Amino acid sequence: MTNLLVTRSLSPRESGGPSRRHRWGWLLGTGETVNSESPSAREARHGLNTPVHAAAPAAGWQVKVPPEVRAIENYPVVLPCSFTHPQHSHHSSMLVQWRLGHGPGATMLFQCTVHNESHHCQSHQHQDQRYRLEGDPRQHDLSLRISSTALQDSGLYYCRVEPQGRAHSGFENKRGLRLRVEAPPQILGVWVESSGESGYRAVCRVRGSPLPDVQWSRTEERLESSRLSPLPQEAQHHTSSLLEDVLPEQHYTCTASNPLGEDQATLYLLHPSPAQLYLGPQRVLVLLSLSLGAKVILCLCWATWLLFEGGLSWLNCKTQ
Repeated sequence: MTNLLVTRSLSPRESGGPSRRHRWGWLLGTGETVNSESPSAREARHGLNTPVHAAAPAAGWQVKVPPEVRAIENYPVVLPCSFTHPQHSHHSSMLVQWRLGHGPGATMLFQCTVHNESHHCQSHQHQDQRYRLEGDPRQHDLSLRISSTALQDSGLYYCRVEPQGRAHSGFENKRGLRLRVEAPPQILGVWVESSGESGYRAVCRVRGSPLPDVQWSRTEERLESSRLSPLPQEAQHHTSSLLEDVLPEQHYTCTASNPLGEDQATLYLLHPSPAQLYLGPQRVLVLLSLSLGAKVILCLCWATWLLFEGGLSWLNCKTQ
């Protein structure tokens, strides 16, 4: 197997800071916002709030949520929800619930109870600590905060309030609030496989949401590639690109991009040395450039490895 040199651009998570290739920010929608003066609305700078959906009036009660909120993976997000009720209506306590999905298959994410005139909503035990009530139910604000979003959090969320003392009465927005969690492209791996008797092909595996577009290039020349089918459980956020007929001593660059930014990795395929051909199974050497210091260390290791291979070849010639 031939030697392979791989370099890549760093994502913010790896480098400890933002990559210059990543573009962040959201354009806020126009129209009515939900309780715009509340802390939850100020926190919504991490998402996109659009005009609200209101539940059909039921005895004067209304629950309002925006139709969609967008978030970036690993960042907090607030899901706005507010309600109104008749002026003469007063309840000593109320139950607040947030669910993911609707119907029998829904998942209860968070629920808490407000007693008497308290501004504190007592959450129930054994709940995921990522969720907490951001709003104040006594101020008609039921907004939910998710401390660190994941791609799997995308879906329809339902906010519900139940006044205590009214049998079988609860109010929610039937359409729900859609949360879309997005992530910039991240190249998970680049490698070379044998193709036929003497050929090679390169594979670039990436993740992101929306699903990244993957392109291969060689010295600024765009190359045609094909997509590999990902595993069913990874199909929504993962993809792989296959490049056939990879030649030694050429630089090949894999570029993954979506509206949030791009990530790159470059590989260089070396001819197998005579020592490698004689000693049997060929090997692949992969170097990941994580930082300047790491580059120096990895290059020294690579040079030592090549010298060691050459020494073995020289020793073998002397013994014959």
